[in-house]
Amino acid sequence: MKDKLSPKIMDLLLDTICAVDLQGRFVYASASCVNLFGYTPAELEGRLLFELVHPDDRARTRLAAERVADGEPIMHFENRYIHKDGHTVHVMWSARWSETDQLRLAVARDITSLKQAEFMQTALYRISEAGQRAEGLPTLCKEIHHIIDELLPVRNLSVVVLHRELKTFSVPYCVGEARCLVNAACAGDSAYPGDPAMRQHSQAALLDSPIAQVIRSGKPSVTRVPLEPDCAHAGGWREWLCVPLLANQKVIGALVIQGGVDAEEYTEKDQELLEFVSAQVAASIERKQAETHLRHMAGHDPLTNLPNRNLFLDRLEMARSRAKRDGELLAVLYLDLDDFKQVNDRYGHETGDKLLCMVAKRLARCLRASDTVARIGGDEFTVLLVNIRTPNCAALVGDKIRAALKRPFNVLGQTLTVNASIGSAIYPSDGQDFNQLLRNADMQMYIDKRHKQRLL
Repeated sequence: MKDKLSPKIMDLLLDTICAVDLQGRFVYASASCVNLFGYTPAELEGRLLFELVHPDDRARTRLAAERVADGEPIMHFENRYIHKDGHTVHVMWSARWSETDQLRLAVARDITSLKQAEFMQTALYRISEAGQRAEGLPTLCKEIHHIIDELLPVRNLSVVVLHRELKTFSVPYCVGEARCLVNAACAGDSAYPGDPAMRQHSQAALLDSPIAQVIRSGKPSVTRVPLEPDCAHAGGWREWLCVPLLANQKVIGALVIQGGVDAEEYTEKDQELLEFVSAQVAASIERKQAETHLRHMAGHDPLTNLPNRNLFLDRLEMARSRAKRDGELLAVLYLDLDDFKQVNDRYGHETGDKLLCMVAKRLARCLRASDTVARIGGDEFTVLLVNIRTPNCAALVGDKIRAALKRPFNVLGQTLTVNASIGSAIYPSDGQDFNQLLRNADMQMYIDKRHKQRLL
């Protein structure tokens, strides 16, 4: 009677009871194996256990099986299996060898939920740690991608960050079918979000995209998005799982993952998982943005957003060291707006501030990307020209600046004209360090100013 009841009793157990022969084939599995592996006991009978083991765990599982066959009981051994429907199952085994039956007897428990909870806690800690360690937002997003990829399949990931005060957004990280993401999300905006410069896009470019809907609603969404004709898999589609990035109950952007081509990959559980980590992702991004903003403020003029004196001197010293090492020439220009005080006195400081901002933009357009223009105070600006061919290059840039500033400025309804006095100094002939270079450029600027005053 006991022999007849034993299988039925074992079928009532939540854990799975298995018997495997010396060749590693199932001889017996209790009914709960359907929940654990997705296969019925009849489907498992005679099948090799190692066919179900996750490929990455097969080597150490074989070693454990050999130890059991040698008579060593093993308790709480953990490995992974591939469920019949394709998802990964985490299993904890306790096993021993029956010499009489020549079978490996084991009790298996599904610990997938427990492992996922552990992974989630570890992921949150790692995201927080990355937020403090990573240099810059793109680097942080790259680390976040690696962390999330360990939780669910994420071949393609993009991070969209809103800048509400500027009415712009940026995409500091975009991996996968990047151009397709841009075309779908930016609605014709031509700038490429993977660019290291993180160019800003108008928020209008988000209109009617799946990302915009998530940002507006603050709710996650799974959307099937057609691939653009110029993408690698033109004519197909990708499934997008997009969740909002919420910090202090405000949407600061979106986290977007993309599945394979023409494949439904993301479940409700995947969405819940991504939502769970997105809160920590948002906090880390917001913290990194704050750090970046503080560093920017420390090195930039708050009015014109140009580098300030400290940042200019840092760049000048770095350029001087490089010029000394490589035998290059560099130039420093010192620029002062003539009679600027009269603008403030006659039209007010608001007009004067607007004029300074417009002057700053014109100065920047006169230079190469490798050069630097800085506001060092009041109406005084400095320019650093690196790796110039001849000393005459400084004079040519000075003429270009004068011509640019002579064009009238329309400031708050007033048409204003500006003249500038400019002095220059060349490294190494006019100075061996930044103090000498600035002093000599400043001296030449005053000579230029006095010359113009005498002509008047």
